[in-house]
Amino acid sequence: MPMQPSKWFWGAFISLFLFANISFCANITLGIETLQEDTGYVEILKNKRLGLITNQTGVDSNLKSTIDILQENPNFNLTALFAPEHGIGGDLLANENVAHSMDEKTKLPVYSLYGKTRQPTEEMLEKVDVLIFDIQDIGARTYTYISTLFLAMEAADKYGKEFLVLDRPNPLGGLNVEGPVMKDEYKSFIGLLPIPMVHGMTVGELAKFVNGEYNMSIKLSVVPMKNWKRNMIWDDTGLTWIPTSPHIPTVDAAFFYAATGTISSANLSNGVGYTLPFQLIGGEWIDPYKLADALNSKNLPGVKFQPYWFKPFYSTFKDKELKGVRLVLTDKKVFQPVKTSLEILISLQSLYPDVCKPPRDLTQIWGVDYIFTNVKEGKTADEIIKSWQEDLTKFKEKREKYLLYK
Repeated sequence: MPMQPSKWFWGAFISLFLFANISFCANITLGIETLQEDTGYVEILKNKRLGLITNQTGVDSNLKSTIDILQENPNFNLTALFAPEHGIGGDLLANENVAHSMDEKTKLPVYSLYGKTRQPTEEMLEKVDVLIFDIQDIGARTYTYISTLFLAMEAADKYGKEFLVLDRPNPLGGLNVEGPVMKDEYKSFIGLLPIPMVHGMTVGELAKFVNGEYNMSIKLSVVPMKNWKRNMIWDDTGLTWIPTSPHIPTVDAAFFYAATGTISSANLSNGVGYTLPFQLIGGEWIDPYKLADALNSKNLPGVKFQPYWFKPFYSTFKDKELKGVRLVLTDKKVFQPVKTSLEILISLQSLYPDVCKPPRDLTQIWGVDYIFTNVKEGKTADEIIKSWQEDLTKFKEKREKYLLYK
């Protein structure tokens, strides 16, 4: 009779496995940390005036802010701060104007990049030699931090400034690339780059993409992470999630945003204004059981749907009793947010053809003009996805030369 492994063996094996994974998870070095460790990057910035584009997410793995790190290091001369949408503290709601201000701790000027202008002006850059970008992105084209990255790089190119990106993980991982590639005629601040909805790139890789594809002459430096791999989602990094904006309080919300951020309309809520932003789809006219059954019957990878009732505290549907479904992630690594979004639209159109209205700013959100038309025509999600595959394949081939991580 073969020998069976003892309980001691399995206990030791499991403990070793967990220890190895904990050590692995805790070993990600962020760009801001690489900057401090590598004297080569210090030399790039030494004796130069630095402008930092950042917010509350610009911290090291111990949650010390990049502002403080640069300010306290005698090798660096921080002269200005720049705030994206939601402000430098991340407390302002979407579309809320960000005003110029002064940082209370450092007494440095904070220039708004989400107010009268969304691009650094020549006056703002008067005392800046190098623009530094250190903001946590969430991996979806419509999230405006990467639009700020693009416009800041344009300004650096125009006014002869150097540009440096302190790289951070893509929380959705680096493998899933999904959705239609944005067409130029539909670009807006919620989509300035010809990339798909889920692009699978870090901000450092996107900066290289912008510099190369737009033929910029910027002296660009990307300070890379160490030990981040393309197959990692945020949960694999061991890093603490900082809410990137008021409605992305958790990393799960970043995954939900990529699916339902495309869906809200005049009579349809995606949970913004309630405690589960982007995790819900609801309306006064929806039968939650029918919608949940329709969506669960599709067996979408990595997600299930629960009948749900909610009453938003603010925003468009304040105090209205809404009914619908709650998205529940079962496996983030196989979750396909764009396909999920399509299937939600298709199910709503099938169940409520006379009530379902197209999402606001539909062409700007999707970057193409045929999505809701295809849905109303009764096309399947796979048929719609097939229509953008050629452009998506070309994008994947194009992005290869800009990738920094395996």
